[in-house]
Amino acid sequence: MERLVDISADTRLWVQEIGDLDTSPLLLIMGANASSMTWPDALVHTLAAHHRVIRYDHRDTGRSSWAFDEHPYAVSELAEDAVAILDALDVERAHVVGMSMGGVLVQLLLLDHPDRLRSATVIVTAALGAGLAADPYDDKAPALPGPDPGLVRLWRHLSDSRSREEELAWRVEHWRILAGSALPFHAEEFRRLEERVIDHAGRHDNPAAHARAAATGFNRAAELACVRTPTLVIEGPEDPVNPPPHSSHLTRLIPTARLVTVPGMGHALSATVVGPVCQAILAHTGS
Repeated sequence: MERLVDISADTRLWVQEIGDLDTSPLLLIMGANASSMTWPDALVHTLAAHHRVIRYDHRDTGRSSWAFDEHPYAVSELAEDAVAILDALDVERAHVVGMSMGGVLVQLLLLDHPDRLRSATVIVTAALGAGLAADPYDDKAPALPGPDPGLVRLWRHLSDSRSREEELAWRVEHWRILAGSALPFHAEEFRRLEERVIDHAGRHDNPAAHARAAATGFNRAAELACVRTPTLVIEGPEDPVNPPPHSSHLTRLIPTARLVTVPGMGHALSATVVGPVCQAILAHTGS
Protein backbone atom coordinates (compact mmCIF):
# COMPACT_ATOMS: atom_id res chain seq x y z
CA MET A 1 0.00 0.00 0.00
CA GLU A 2 1.39 3.38 -1.05
CA ARG A 3 0.48 6.90 0.04
CA LEU A 4 1.80 10.46 0.14
CA VAL A 5 2.26 12.18 3.48
CA ASP A 6 2.37 15.98 3.68
CA ILE A 7 5.05 17.12 6.11
CA SER A 8 4.51 20.79 5.38
CA ALA A 9 3.07 23.00 2.66
CA ASP A 10 6.29 22.48 0.71
CA THR A 11 7.20 18.85 1.51
CA ARG A 12 5.46 15.61 0.64
CA LEU A 13 6.91 12.15 1.35
CA TRP A 14 6.18 8.90 -0.48
CA VAL A 15 5.43 6.05 1.95
CA GLN A 16 4.86 2.33 1.43
CA GLU A 17 3.54 -0.33 3.81
CA ILE A 18 4.28 -4.03 3.26
CA GLY A 19 3.08 -6.96 5.38
CA ASP A 20 0.20 -7.71 7.71
CA LEU A 21 -1.23 -4.52 9.21
CA ASP A 22 -2.06 -6.45 12.38
CA THR A 23 1.60 -7.22 13.14
CA SER A 24 3.93 -4.86 15.01
CA PRO A 25 5.10 -1.89 12.89
CA LEU A 26 8.74 -1.63 11.78
CA LEU A 27 9.95 1.61 10.21
CA LEU A 28 12.94 1.54 7.83
CA ILE A 29 15.05 4.72 7.55
CA MET A 30 17.57 4.73 4.71
CA GLY A 31 20.88 6.60 4.51
CA ALA A 32 21.91 9.88 2.90
CA ASN A 33 20.82 10.70 -0.65
CA ALA A 34 19.15 7.28 -0.94
CA SER A 35 15.49 6.46 -1.50
CA SER A 36 13.55 3.64 0.13
CA MET A 37 14.16 1.47 -2.93
CA THR A 38 17.75 1.08 -1.75
CA TRP A 39 16.49 -1.41 0.84
CA PRO A 40 16.90 -4.79 -0.88
CA ASP A 41 13.63 -6.57 -1.65
CA ALA A 42 14.89 -9.68 0.12
CA LEU A 43 15.39 -7.73 3.35
CA VAL A 44 12.04 -5.94 3.12
CA HIS A 45 10.03 -9.09 2.46
CA THR A 46 11.86 -11.13 5.10
CA LEU A 47 11.04 -8.50 7.71
CA ALA A 48 7.48 -8.15 6.36
CA ALA A 49 6.85 -11.83 7.13
CA HIS A 50 6.95 -10.79 10.81
CA HIS A 51 6.17 -7.07 10.84
CA ARG A 52 4.10 -4.32 9.24
CA VAL A 53 7.07 -2.82 7.39
CA ILE A 54 6.96 0.90 6.61
CA ARG A 55 9.53 2.46 4.30
CA TYR A 56 9.65 5.93 2.81
CA ASP A 57 11.60 8.20 0.50
CA HIS A 58 13.55 10.95 2.26
CA ARG A 59 13.09 14.47 1.01
CA ASP A 60 14.96 14.98 -2.27
CA THR A 61 14.95 11.27 -3.11
CA GLY A 62 12.61 8.91 -4.92
CA ARG A 63 9.01 10.10 -5.26
CA SER A 64 9.13 12.57 -2.36
CA SER A 65 9.51 16.34 -2.82
CA TRP A 66 12.73 17.54 -4.46
CA ALA A 67 12.99 21.14 -3.34
CA PHE A 68 16.14 21.60 -1.25
CA ASP A 69 17.31 24.66 -3.17
CA GLU A 70 14.01 26.44 -2.50
CA HIS A 71 13.45 25.06 1.01
CA PRO A 72 16.79 24.03 2.61
CA TYR A 73 16.88 22.09 5.86
CA ALA A 74 19.33 20.56 8.33
CA VAL A 75 19.96 16.81 8.30
CA SER A 76 18.67 16.59 11.88
CA GLU A 77 15.23 17.77 10.70
CA LEU A 78 14.83 14.50 8.79
CA ALA A 79 14.32 12.71 12.11
CA GLU A 80 11.08 14.62 12.58
CA ASP A 81 9.91 13.37 9.17
CA ALA A 82 9.95 9.84 10.60
CA VAL A 83 7.70 10.94 13.48
CA ALA A 84 5.33 12.66 11.05
CA ILE A 85 5.02 9.41 9.09
CA LEU A 86 4.17 7.44 12.24
CA ASP A 87 1.55 10.06 13.07
CA ALA A 88 0.05 9.92 9.58
CA LEU A 89 -0.22 6.13 9.74
CA ASP A 90 -1.65 6.18 13.28
CA VAL A 91 1.33 4.21 14.60
CA GLU A 92 1.83 4.86 18.29
CA ARG A 93 5.09 2.90 18.65
CA ALA A 94 7.31 1.11 16.15
CA HIS A 95 10.51 -0.84 15.86
CA VAL A 96 12.85 1.50 13.98
CA VAL A 97 15.77 0.41 11.78
CA GLY A 98 18.22 2.97 10.35
CA MET A 99 21.06 2.48 7.87
CA SER A 100 24.08 4.81 7.84
CA MET A 101 22.65 8.37 8.11
CA GLY A 102 19.36 6.67 8.93
CA GLY A 103 21.09 5.28 12.03
CA VAL A 104 22.04 8.81 13.07
CA LEU A 105 18.39 9.83 12.72
CA VAL A 106 17.41 6.83 14.86
CA GLN A 107 19.72 8.12 17.60
CA LEU A 108 17.90 11.47 17.50
CA LEU A 109 14.60 9.61 17.81
CA LEU A 110 15.97 7.72 20.83
CA LEU A 111 16.69 11.06 22.49
CA ASP A 112 13.69 13.14 21.42
CA HIS A 113 10.89 10.58 20.93
CA PRO A 114 11.65 7.48 23.02
CA ASP A 115 7.93 6.96 23.61
CA ARG A 116 7.48 6.22 19.89
CA LEU A 117 10.07 3.42 19.72
CA ARG A 118 9.59 -0.23 20.66
CA SER A 119 13.21 -0.94 19.76
CA ALA A 120 16.01 0.62 17.74
CA THR A 121 18.46 -0.92 15.27
CA VAL A 122 21.30 1.02 13.66
CA ILE A 123 23.35 -0.44 10.81
CA VAL A 124 26.89 0.68 9.87
CA THR A 125 26.45 4.11 11.41
CA ALA A 126 28.40 6.67 13.39
CA ALA A 127 27.53 7.85 16.87
CA LEU A 128 26.21 11.34 17.40
CA GLY A 129 29.17 13.64 17.80
CA ALA A 130 31.59 11.33 15.96
CA GLY A 131 32.87 10.95 12.41
CA LEU A 132 30.41 12.11 9.78
CA ALA A 133 27.86 12.69 12.56
CA ALA A 134 30.07 15.18 14.37
CA ASP A 135 28.98 18.78 14.55
CA PRO A 136 31.39 20.72 12.28
CA TYR A 137 31.89 23.28 15.05
CA ASP A 138 32.76 20.69 17.72
CA ASP A 139 36.50 20.57 18.34
CA LYS A 140 36.17 17.80 20.94
CA ALA A 141 34.92 15.00 18.69
CA PRO A 142 36.56 11.62 19.38
CA ALA A 143 39.53 10.69 17.20
CA LEU A 144 37.98 7.90 15.12
CA PRO A 145 38.98 6.89 11.58
CA GLY A 146 37.33 8.73 8.71
CA PRO A 147 35.99 7.46 5.39
CA ASP A 148 38.20 5.74 2.84
CA PRO A 149 40.09 8.40 0.81
CA GLY A 150 39.00 6.81 -2.47
CA LEU A 151 35.41 7.17 -1.37
CA VAL A 152 35.91 10.81 -0.45
CA ARG A 153 37.36 11.47 -3.92
CA LEU A 154 34.31 9.86 -5.51
CA TRP A 155 31.92 11.90 -3.34
CA ARG A 156 33.35 15.09 -4.83
CA HIS A 157 31.55 14.11 -8.03
CA LEU A 158 28.29 13.04 -6.37
CA SER A 159 26.13 15.66 -8.07
CA ASP A 160 28.00 15.95 -11.38
CA SER A 161 25.83 15.98 -14.50
CA ARG A 162 25.85 12.54 -16.17
CA SER A 163 23.78 10.60 -18.67
CA ARG A 164 21.65 7.76 -17.29
CA GLU A 165 24.22 5.19 -18.36
CA GLU A 166 27.09 7.23 -16.93
CA GLU A 167 25.17 7.66 -13.68
CA LEU A 168 24.57 3.91 -13.41
CA ALA A 169 28.27 3.24 -13.94
CA TRP A 170 29.19 5.85 -11.30
CA ARG A 171 26.75 4.35 -8.78
CA VAL A 172 27.98 0.80 -9.34
CA GLU A 173 31.57 1.96 -8.76
CA HIS A 174 30.37 3.73 -5.61
CA TRP A 175 28.83 0.48 -4.36
CA ARG A 176 32.04 -1.38 -5.21
CA ILE A 177 33.96 0.76 -2.75
CA LEU A 178 31.16 0.81 -0.17
CA ALA A 179 30.91 -2.98 -0.15
CA GLY A 180 34.53 -3.43 0.95
CA SER A 181 36.94 -6.05 -0.32
CA ALA A 182 36.29 -9.04 1.96
CA LEU A 183 33.33 -10.50 0.04
CA PRO A 184 32.89 -10.98 -3.72
CA PHE A 185 31.32 -7.95 -5.40
CA HIS A 186 28.64 -8.62 -8.01
CA ALA A 187 28.32 -5.49 -10.13
CA GLU A 188 25.14 -6.69 -11.86
CA GLU A 189 23.37 -7.01 -8.50
CA PHE A 190 23.95 -3.36 -7.72
CA ARG A 191 23.25 -2.23 -11.27
CA ARG A 192 19.80 -3.85 -11.02
CA LEU A 193 19.31 -2.14 -7.65
CA GLU A 194 20.14 1.29 -9.06
CA GLU A 195 18.02 0.73 -12.17
CA ARG A 196 15.10 0.14 -9.82
CA VAL A 197 16.00 3.25 -7.78
CA ILE A 198 16.10 5.39 -10.93
CA ASP A 199 12.89 3.94 -12.36
CA HIS A 200 11.13 4.53 -9.04
CA ALA A 201 12.21 8.19 -8.94
CA GLY A 202 11.60 8.79 -12.64
CA ARG A 203 14.94 10.62 -12.86
CA HIS A 204 18.62 9.68 -12.66
CA ASP A 205 20.21 12.88 -11.37
CA ASN A 206 21.32 13.24 -7.76
CA PRO A 207 21.20 16.75 -6.24
CA ALA A 208 23.12 15.46 -3.17
CA ALA A 209 20.80 17.48 -0.96
CA HIS A 210 21.74 15.62 2.22
CA ALA A 211 25.43 16.21 1.57
CA ARG A 212 24.67 19.94 1.29
CA ALA A 213 22.28 20.13 4.23
CA ALA A 214 23.54 21.62 7.50
CA ALA A 215 25.13 19.00 9.74
CA THR A 216 24.37 20.80 12.99
CA GLY A 217 22.57 19.61 16.10
CA PHE A 218 24.58 16.39 16.39
CA ASN A 219 26.70 17.29 19.43
CA ARG A 220 24.54 15.19 21.78
CA ALA A 221 26.64 12.10 22.48
CA ALA A 222 26.47 12.59 26.27
CA GLU A 223 22.66 12.33 26.14
CA LEU A 224 22.84 8.78 24.78
CA ALA A 225 23.70 7.61 28.31
CA CYS A 226 20.05 8.20 29.20
CA VAL A 227 18.65 5.89 26.50
CA ARG A 228 16.50 3.05 27.86
CA THR A 229 15.14 1.70 24.56
CA PRO A 230 16.56 -1.73 23.56
CA THR A 231 19.11 -0.94 20.86
CA LEU A 232 20.96 -3.16 18.39
CA VAL A 233 24.14 -1.93 16.69
CA ILE A 234 25.07 -3.87 13.54
CA GLU A 235 28.71 -3.48 12.54
CA GLY A 236 30.28 -4.00 9.14
CA PRO A 237 33.93 -4.81 9.87
CA GLU A 238 34.87 -3.83 6.29
CA ASP A 239 32.85 -0.59 6.37
CA PRO A 240 34.83 2.13 4.51
CA VAL A 241 32.54 4.95 5.75
CA ASN A 242 32.32 4.27 9.50
CA PRO A 243 35.07 1.69 10.01
CA PRO A 244 35.77 -0.02 13.33
CA PRO A 245 35.76 1.05 16.08
CA HIS A 246 32.81 3.37 15.25
CA SER A 247 30.17 0.75 16.12
CA SER A 248 31.94 -0.22 19.35
CA HIS A 249 32.13 3.45 20.30
CA LEU A 250 28.38 3.86 19.76
CA THR A 251 27.63 0.68 21.71
CA ARG A 252 29.56 2.00 24.68
CA LEU A 253 27.58 5.25 24.66
CA ILE A 254 24.15 3.57 24.88
CA PRO A 255 23.57 1.55 28.08
CA THR A 256 20.99 -0.71 26.44
CA ALA A 257 22.96 -1.34 23.24
CA ARG A 258 24.15 -4.72 22.00
CA LEU A 259 26.72 -5.12 19.22
CA VAL A 260 26.45 -7.69 16.42
CA THR A 261 29.17 -7.94 13.78
CA VAL A 262 28.30 -9.37 10.36
CA PRO A 263 31.50 -10.98 8.99
CA GLY A 264 32.75 -9.47 5.74
CA MET A 265 30.11 -6.74 5.65
CA GLY A 266 31.00 -3.29 4.37
CA HIS A 267 28.66 -0.33 3.94
CA ALA A 268 26.28 -2.15 1.61
CA LEU A 269 23.40 -4.60 2.00
CA SER A 270 24.55 -7.13 -0.59
CA ALA A 271 22.71 -10.41 -1.08
CA THR A 272 25.46 -12.14 0.91
CA VAL A 273 24.81 -10.19 4.11
CA VAL A 274 21.03 -9.66 3.95
CA GLY A 275 20.35 -13.00 5.65
CA PRO A 276 22.55 -12.37 8.72
CA VAL A 277 21.32 -8.78 9.00
CA CYS A 278 17.66 -9.88 8.93
CA GLN A 279 18.36 -12.62 11.44
CA ALA A 280 19.92 -10.11 13.84
CA ILE A 281 17.06 -7.61 13.43
CA LEU A 282 14.33 -10.21 13.92
CA ALA A 283 16.04 -11.69 16.97
CA HIS A 284 16.17 -8.16 18.41
CA THR A 285 12.57 -7.18 17.65
CA GLY A 286 11.33 -10.60 18.74
CA SER A 287 12.94 -10.27 22.15
